[in-house]
Amino acid sequence: QVQLVESGGGLVQAGGSLRLSCAASGRTSSYAMGWFRQAPGKEREFVATMKWSGGTYYADSVKGRFIISRDNAKQTVYLQMNSLNPDDTAVYYCAARQGIYVYTVENEYDYWGQGTQVTVSS
Repeated sequence: QVQLVESGGGLVQAGGSLRLSCAASGRTSSYAMGWFRQAPGKEREFVATMKWSGGTYYADSVKGRFIISRDNAKQTVYLQMNSLNPDDTAVYYCAARQGIYVYTVENEYDYWGQGTQVTVSS
């Protein structure tokens, strides 16, 4: 069983940066890790994912602004978010699953964190 706990959310002005963290209990070094987000009144959407081997994949809306990384020794995944704009306002969720491929669909993931709120003011 894997448990995920996100942190690092908050209020930031447009153009600013935030770094989200996702701490995992259990060994997740062989897991694919992903970040999703859900804005008010919208469905949860894919943001970024990192394969256990280190390969990354991003949604077009965040490509070039967000960076996903992981520290396997700390069992932690990060999402560095730069050049934030109000459209990035959402609850951000960390997710995990075993597997060697790129996973961008919500129901492909088995474990989820509780989410952390990110609010970007204009």
